[in-house]
Amino acid sequence: MPGDERQPARFGVRPQDVAWLLLFASLALARPHSSGAEFELLGAMAIFQVVEPRVRYLRSGNGVLVSIGIKLVLAYLLIGVSGGIASGQYLILMVPVVAAATSLGGLGTAVVTLLAAASYLSFVFFLDFSRYEIPPDEVREIVVRLLMIAMIALLTHQLAMATRDQYRQYIETARKLADTSRSLEAAEATARRSERLAALGQLTAGPAHELRDPLGTMRASAEVLAKNLTGENEVARELAGYIASEVDRTNSLVTRFLDFAKPLRLHKEAGDINETLDRAAERLMRHEPRPKVEVHRNYSPDVPRFPFDAQLLEQVFFNLLLNAAQASAPDSTITLKTKPAPRGVEIAVIDRGSGIEPANRESIFNPFFTTKAEGVGLGLAIVSKIVHEHGGKIDVESEPGQGSVFRVVLPTE
Repeated sequence: MPGDERQPARFGVRPQDVAWLLLFASLALARPHSSGAEFELLGAMAIFQVVEPRVRYLRSGNGVLVSIGIKLVLAYLLIGVSGGIASGQYLILMVPVVAAATSLGGLGTAVVTLLAAASYLSFVFFLDFSRYEIPPDEVREIVVRLLMIAMIALLTHQLAMATRDQYRQYIETARKLADTSRSLEAAEATARRSERLAALGQLTAGPAHELRDPLGTMRASAEVLAKNLTGENEVARELAGYIASEVDRTNSLVTRFLDFAKPLRLHKEAGDINETLDRAAERLMRHEPRPKVEVHRNYSPDVPRFPFDAQLLEQVFFNLLLNAAQASAPDSTITLKTKPAPRGVEIAVIDRGSGIEPANRESIFNPFFTTKAEGVGLGLAIVSKIVHEHGGKIDVESEPGQGSVFRVVLPTE
């Protein structure tokens, strides 16, 4: 766009440079009896037109005004040395006028047009009216020239405004297309994840149920074995205890997976999401081992009450807070932030911990994916499922070593 100083200057011969040089050369050759001063001024204007786009300052806001002022001065001097009010070089005033119409707004264009017309009309005051009288036909010619300057300024400004409007529409369309593309990619990723979760749930829910019976038998057998062992056989008693504890751990994992695989039944009631977040933060502080972090709460007062399952969402934000605490150094701060979103509310859990590797971001919401030595990889999968059952979405921004931001957007309608 004209006057955009962000555009890089180009060095080398451009087609428009050749066009400017040919134009000013033609103006010089069209007047065989031109004075040396005319040639010099035409040459100066040609050089300035070629150099102007290559000077960064002249493409800035103030630089455009300076450039137009220089062109007005050069055009005024050229008309002055080529006959004044009767000069055939009056059309050179179109150069600063067109530059203003393409670079400035309506007011700026009007001001420059008036200055150009006034500079041309000022040559009338150099006439010796005691010896020279302007005939009516020459008065009409002067008026026509002034109207031509104004008409070209108006038409050029209208064309420039139409071009700017079209450019802005293209930019807005490109932005909307980019937003739509990102939304489609996110929707496709969510659909793929949902399909994987559904297939995994159907595939493994049956075997998980079948594991319950042998696990119960193993647990009961370990208890009977421990009761019937004599006091001298401590090794066998200890091994029986290991069997019982590992069976309990395996049974707990099966229970968690079955809870994940089965359909959720939401019990929605209108409530204050801030109260649910408070309960999740307080639950984090009671967790053993107690995390050595501080939870900073930044709640927006503009978030309305809306229907949700308070118990399930408390579990969501407790899991997110616990993950943030485990990823953070001692004495760190985790931020809980809420703010209104289009037709909903956005809740962010922000930490400055270890962050997530880029290769893992796509997989962190998948079941059984974990980077923790003791984890089973169901926490974030359950979080994602609960959020999506509420009609919301969850995403994450993270940089290794810089921390993570988990954003949950829930509909309020």
